[in-house]
Amino acid sequence: MPRHLTRSSRLLVALSVAVSLSAQAQTAPAKPVAPHWAYTGHEGPARWAELDPAFETCGSGQRQSPIDIRATEKAELPALDFHYGRAAPTLVNNGHTVQVNLPSGQTLTLGGTSYELLQFHFHTPSEETIRGRHAAMVAHFVHKAADGSLGVVGVLIQPGKPTPAFDALFKHLPREGETVTVAGLELDLAALLPAAKGYYDFDGSLTTPPCSEGVHWMVLKTPVTLSRRQIDGFHQVFRMNARPVQAQHGRVVKESI
Repeated sequence: MPRHLTRSSRLLVALSVAVSLSAQAQTAPAKPVAPHWAYTGHEGPARWAELDPAFETCGSGQRQSPIDIRATEKAELPALDFHYGRAAPTLVNNGHTVQVNLPSGQTLTLGGTSYELLQFHFHTPSEETIRGRHAAMVAHFVHKAADGSLGVVGVLIQPGKPTPAFDALFKHLPREGETVTVAGLELDLAALLPAAKGYYDFDGSLTTPPCSEGVHWMVLKTPVTLSRRQIDGFHQVFRMNARPVQAQHGRVVKESI
């Protein structure tokens, strides 16, 4: 065997390698593309269950969210014990909402369960209704317990006097596909909540595909207020991003006394 390949031999080897790599590329499985869904049109809520087998629960689930909170059962529910402080947010426009991601350390204790706050995001109008009426917007604060279960606190938003704690967020609303961090910005998370913490309590689901059930919902009875200008600013980014209310299927909504 010669120690060195001739020029023509080297070309044949290179060609063989290129053909092999090309064949591997053609036979490699394509990376799955997440199914697209929307709030209107052919990919809207009425058809979510048809868009992908993973979304089947959106159509067949018996504990879907949001719901119309109408008939309630008064109960001595455990207090919502928020351990919220200041945190540096990352704002993400994922094409469906503006989501505010947060570092660890912000928690909610409910009875004997501690939940870590992961993020909060906005819908307009509010997804849940109170006796058939929407609020202008809602913020959903998504928490996760150690066992993986989710607890979502809904904070209704109505037009009125501005709540200063929201100012920085609404000054930096990202456009679709954008992720925004603001140097030196910290949110006073506790100040995003109303002073009164009475709430409605029920079992439900994620309000977006895959509509997974087993979510503990707590919707605060007292709304916070934003200026009409702030609400209109959000409408410049999302005119409407709310799933319609779902059948209650006999679920009991408890209301804190």
